[in-house]
Amino acid sequence: MADQMKIIAHIRSDFTTKFGIPRQSGLVDSLKARIVFEPEYRVAEAFRGLEGYSHIWLIWKFSEAVREDWSPTVRPPRLGGNTRMGVFASRSPFRPNPIGLSSVKLERIELDSPEGPVLHISGADLMDGTPIYDIKPYLPYVDCHTEATGGFALQTKEGVIEVNCPSELLERLPEDRREALLDVLAQDPRPAYQSDAGRVYGMEFAGFEIKFRADDRFLTVEDIVQKG
Repeated sequence: MADQMKIIAHIRSDFTTKFGIPRQSGLVDSLKARIVFEPEYRVAEAFRGLEGYSHIWLIWKFSEAVREDWSPTVRPPRLGGNTRMGVFASRSPFRPNPIGLSSVKLERIELDSPEGPVLHISGADLMDGTPIYDIKPYLPYVDCHTEATGGFALQTKEGVIEVNCPSELLERLPEDRREALLDVLAQDPRPAYQSDAGRVYGMEFAGFEIKFRADDRFLTVEDIVQKG
């Protein structure tokens, strides 16, 4: 079915690899991104009325996780990568159809850009270049369920740790990317099953490689290097 769906747009974000992307949308509000549409859909009328919504749903393709087969169970990283749960009880990218769903904030609509209408959003959890299948408005009176339960996702610790980044390193980043980087790192980008405090991790962000170490309480940035 997914093969018959049309790609209407692609996202432009600061993540060129999967490592470091927030585990869910909305966790890092300071992350900015753009949605750039395919030429066929660069029609201003298609966006009429969208400015009245504060948030939108993105329906997108797990383009880095396409497989011919599928498994009825997966190993969620937040359970340590060793416990199997049903694929339909998870948000794993390894699904019968590689479709993702994200709720993001619509910051503004730019109708007259050189790329046609562009949506400026925040809080996305998508890698740069991810194909978008569709966009729908978020309706708070039906999409927000305050009584909802969260299954095993609420039974595990969400990684939010203290970040130590020397000012001389942080200043290597453009000023408008610094807050987002610190917020991303505070989510602890390490896989849940890795806890080697001596290991140096490398994460690509906004054209830079971010090198850091971390334990259960602190994350320390070791270096920030602009990629060539």
